[in-house]
Amino acid sequence: MSSLFTDGLVIPALALALIGWLVPRGLSLVFPEGVRPLFVLAFVATLIMLMLGMAFFVILYVAQGVPLAALFEPGIASGVVHFLRLGLISALLWGPIMILSVAGLPRTWVKETW
Repeated sequence: MSSLFTDGLVIPALALALIGWLVPRGLSLVFPEGVRPLFVLAFVATLIMLMLGMAFFVILYVAQGVPLAALFEPGIASGVVHFLRLGLISALLWGPIMILSVAGLPRTWVKETW
């Protein structure tokens, strides 16, 4: 199962897409209703997804047998930039799903109207 998760593209892509759907839904439980809070929620969800995307790729590297020390051997900043770039590229997978999730949140509002 581990090689199926790390070697393939479909399962990691589905995992990122699912997380992209769930993060805004989870944040909506904490944030108040309204248009301004919705925009703040979208920004916070983007930052969280970027960090989760970076962590996701670190986990994939380690699962494939690359030692964690080797990932950051050229330097911490270099490693962070590399994984930040991968996290930004992963936004192609989770970004549209997250936008749809955020756009559907006003339907659940009780106090505010769009």
